[in-house]
Amino acid sequence: MDQIDQRLIALLRHNARESVATLAARLGVSRGTVTNRLRRLEDGGVIAGYTLRLKPAADTGGLQAWMSIAIEGNDARRVTASLLGEPAVQALHATNGQWDLLAELQVATLPELARALERIRLIKGISHTETSIHLETLRAPHGAGAAQKDS
Repeated sequence: MDQIDQRLIALLRHNARESVATLAARLGVSRGTVTNRLRRLEDGGVIAGYTLRLKPAADTGGLQAWMSIAIEGNDARRVTASLLGEPAVQALHATNGQWDLLAELQVATLPELARALERIRLIKGISHTETSIHLETLRAPHGAGAAQKDS
């Protein structure tokens, strides 16, 4: 995936219903280029499908995980751009301490998570990662949509 593919995925993440003409205009390429890239990303399994986002209160499931990421040297911009193009990455946060980035991942199944982790770990400039799977929300900010567990 090159930078145009990553920017295309980022645009689709924001609005998967965006027209090819609008995507092409935003990327500064032809509609044919967008169509061909979409087909290649779909055929290659990078884009597994198109979906919608629900408000947290209406979320119906899936698998959520967090990946802590350490970056080698001065590769932060390139690594960040690659991660923003990764379909499983729902949010990306810069952090301090041992880890440089924290990626919130959302997938449907464990095999899909395994494939996403493999793609991310192959990004040049990532030195090591640690992933935790979200099992249960015990407390969430008010209005975040997650039920608070009674003790």
